[in-house]
This record gives sequence, C-alpha cells and structure tokens, in this order.
Amino acid sequence: MMRAMQTSLEYPMLSAVVDDLATRGWSQQALFLPAALARALAAECRRRYADGELNPAGVGRGAAQEVRETIRGDQIQWIDPGQAEACDQYLAAMDELRQAINQGLFLGLEDFECHFALYPPGAFYRRHLDRFRDDDRRMVSAVFYLNEDWQPEDGGQLRMFLAGDVVHDVQPQAGCLAVFLSGDVPHEVLPAGRERLSLTGWFRRRGNDPF
Repeated sequence: MMRAMQTSLEYPMLSAVVDDLATRGWSQQALFLPAALARALAAECRRRYADGELNPAGVGRGAAQEVRETIRGDQIQWIDPGQAEACDQYLAAMDELRQAINQGLFLGLEDFECHFALYPPGAFYRRHLDRFRDDDRRMVSAVFYLNEDWQPEDGGQLRMFLAGDVVHDVQPQAGCLAVFLSGDVPHEVLPAGRERLSLTGWFRRRGNDPF
C-alpha cells in the first residue's frame, strides 16, 4: 500500500491562485502538491493505460461527440472517489482549492470533475475553450502535470492565449498546476515529443444539463 502523503494546502498558495484568477483570469503554481503524490498519480495513470482503461478522447458533446485525432490525440479516463488512494488525495486537495475560490470569488462552485490524460508522442490538442456552448457549468479549469524531468525541447506545452495578444506557455513539469477561467482563456496543447501525463479537470457550478 502506498504510504499516506500530506496534501493539505498552505493558505498562501491557495490565496495566490485566487488572487491570480481575480486579477488576470489564470494562475500557474510550480510546486502545487508534493512530488511523491505526483509520482504516485503518474504511476496510476500508466497502470491504467497499460491495462487498457484509457480511451481516445472525443470532441463535442452528447450524441455529437466523436474521436477526431486531427483535433486532439490524448487518451483519457475519468476519476471517481474510492478508486485509488493517490486519486483520493488529489480530489481532496482540489476540494480545498474549490472552497478557497468560492470564499474569494463567490463563484458558487459545487463540484469538481477530472480525468487522467495521456498524450502519446506526437499527440496534441488544437486551440479551444473548455466551456460548452450549451452548458456553462464549467467555470474554472485546472491541469496538474505528472511528468518528471520534462525539458522545453520535449514540447507538449499548454499554450494560453491571453488578453492583448499575449501568449503564455506552461511547461508540463511534474507538480505544476495551471488554473484558468474556462470560458475566457482559449488554449491548446502543443505536440508532445514524448509521453505526456496530466490530470485535467473543471470546477463546476450548478446548471441544467440538456443531456
């Protein structure tokens, strides 16, 4: 059994994320969670991939969803509580962040959904927004990276397109968390030169799901 790891977040880090979201709509924290937890999550993602539990990600929603590798090439599996200790620790940390965002920004975030995402070498995800046109529940996106010793030449950066034609790249280095407003920040994943792992998720408010 994996040894329990401390994941309770420090208030200054939570406050930094909230302040960043309030002032510029995005935040990047280089060492958001312990390295041991990032390694355990990477091992869990690779185990699921080896067992055939990850599936090609689709684009669109509901009946219109389809796999289109010319748009995105990652493989995913959604996470539920109780599946693995490392995943439960991650979900607990994200709930701390959800409460901090609610306290600071009054967004009414009710839950958090996330999935493992594995990009094989050469895979990418074209520019997009995380909020569906017919469903505005996704308010804040959060991507936690699981790749040790990632180098800039490995590619796979998260590229955010910000106000004033500013472009900001996030290296998918293990322990790094990128957070941004789902409906306001277009972004893409650049082609990865080697296997690229992350946990990608969304804080959601209450809404009506048409499906």
